[in-house]
This record gives sequence, structure tokens and C-alpha cells, in this order.
Amino acid sequence: MPEVGLEGQLKLKASSVLVVGAGGLGTPAATYLAAAGVGRIGVVDHDVVETSNLHRQVLFTESDVGKSKAEVLSARLELINPHIRAEPHNLKLNSSNALGIIGDYEIVIDGTDNFPTRYLINDACVLLGKPDVYASVFRFDGQASVFSGRSGPCYRCLYPEPPPPDTVPSCAEGGVLGVLPGVMGSIQAIQALNLLLGTGSPLVGRLLLFDAISMTFEEINIKKNPGCPACGTNPKIKELVDYDDFCGLRSASTKDGVTPEDLKKSIERGAKIIILDVREPSEHKICQIPGSILIPLGSLMERAKEFSRNADIVVYCHTGLRSERAVSFLRGLGFTRVKNLEGGIKAWAERVDPAMPMY
Repeated sequence: MPEVGLEGQLKLKASSVLVVGAGGLGTPAATYLAAAGVGRIGVVDHDVVETSNLHRQVLFTESDVGKSKAEVLSARLELINPHIRAEPHNLKLNSSNALGIIGDYEIVIDGTDNFPTRYLINDACVLLGKPDVYASVFRFDGQASVFSGRSGPCYRCLYPEPPPPDTVPSCAEGGVLGVLPGVMGSIQAIQALNLLLGTGSPLVGRLLLFDAISMTFEEINIKKNPGCPACGTNPKIKELVDYDDFCGLRSASTKDGVTPEDLKKSIERGAKIIILDVREPSEHKICQIPGSILIPLGSLMERAKEFSRNADIVVYCHTGLRSERAVSFLRGLGFTRVKNLEGGIKAWAERVDPAMPMY
């Protein structure tokens, strides 16, 4: 390609990109960067491969289940292109290590699926002057942009405040069309290559929206916010903070929680407990704790009156976040004996009923 040429290929060979999240977005992005000849690719992920990942993280196979995502993906990248170096970071990116890790690469690809890490990556990139190549997916919708705090708006300019905890479910909870992350991750790879080569018009100041149902792309202009605490005229963010706390994700106190093992013991001894499932009907069809009552979180406000405020209630969802919110809501209504199933039905399946179907 004349737009790349020998000079551009050598530039890619000498470049480095950090991919945060070896999932549906990070896997295709890293794959195409390796195939294009980006010389050094870092992969950050602290999770292991799960069966539920395989429909959208197609570089993994069933034989990889239980293995480190960062290590498996890094090994596959070097198989795709043995002339590049893939560096696995089998850890969770946090406020204590982000600056050191991100500072060692030219560009960051944000392939994460949670708000604390997105704000963490944004703030670290602004402080270090690194481009943040962003994308997100949910069901049939995707969005992408390039946040460059020095030359354009950053993630905080688009989303000044995080949404209330668990109002936006993860891909695992809300679902995602398996092909969609491949599309958006490929767009992230294109953006990174354009930035490295100095070609094209990167999505700085532009939010690209993709609707996989109607097969349409739309674009929204994003303006740099002069009052932005990260990249504004007088930035207030000088260091990284506790992003779980910033996003309101600190767990409820232990008095509001019950372990799967303790719930199982209570059921076996015949305790009178209402087990409340606040997931969606489609999730309940896949698996449920025997005897549980389904009331989706969105319907809880109108149906809470069905229960006595003195009843013993254990609430569960997929991983414990929606149920935690439900517990807080019920306590606000005067329910005094309501608890959250720690880890949700996922933990129940892993630790109490391994034969239960999972998603």
C-alpha cells in the first residue's frame, strides 16, 4: 500500500500499543495490530477464559477455558506474527499500576466493559499525554472514539459522571451480538494504525455509533469541555483515584450479604426464606435457584408490597450487583431482614451447584 510503504511498515515495527481487556473488543483489535506488524503489543487482563466468552472472543477455544486470557492471547498473537513481541500483563489495571504500565506504550486501546476502568484509563492517558482508543458494545449497538486530552476531548468530556451502579449491565448480563465486538474492535485497530502512521482522520472529537440491526453508522461531534476536571483549562485531576469508589461500586457491608454456602445450609434446615431473583426473564429461563421468585429489578418498585417488611429475604442476580441495588432499595422501604447473595447465581453455580447451566 503506497499510503504505508516501507517507511510506514518500519514505523509500525518500532511502535507499541497497550490493549487493556483481552475480551470481545481487545481480541480482534490485538489480532489485527499483530497482523499489521505493530512491533510490541501489551495485553492487560486479570481474568481467565470462560465458556461464555467463546461466542465473541473467537481467538479462544474450549481448550483454553480456565487459562489466563492475557497469556493465551499473547501466545496467539506471536503465532500470527512471530516477528512481533506480545507482552502479557496478567493483572488488574488499577490506580497503583496504571501509570507505570500505560507509560511504557505509545497508544492505549480500551477494550474494557466497566466504568471504573474506563475512567482510570482516561485519566491515566490524559496525565501521560497518550491517545485513548475507546469502544464499547451492548446488545446490537456499538460506539467508538479516540480521546486525546491534549488535542481533543477526553472520556470525561463525553461522560462527566458515571451512571448509577448497575444501571448499565455488562455484556454477560445484558447480552451482546457476538459479531458486534469484532466490528468495533476492528475499528479500534484501524484508529490505532492511523495514529501510528499519521494517516487518515482519527475519531478525535467524534463519537461513531453503529447499529447492527439497521446496519447504520452515525456520528456525533464531541466538544472539549473547558471545565473538564481531567483535560480542561484548569484540570483538577493530578493523580489517579479510587475508581470503584468514584463509580459507587463499593460493596455493601457484610451484614447485607450471605454466602452461597450459608444460603444452602439455611434452605436445607428448612428456614423460611424468600429467595428473590431480580434478573430478567430470559436469564431466569437459563438457570434459577430452586424455589426462587422472579421479579426483575425494574418491576421491584411496584411489587415490593407483595412481601412483609419483616420477612427474611435473600436477593440474587447474575453476579451480585443488581441484587445489591435491590437490597438497598428494599431497606429504604423498611425491609429489615433482606440480604444480598454474594457473587450472585454465578457464585452459587461455582460453589454449590456445579451442574447448573451458566451464561
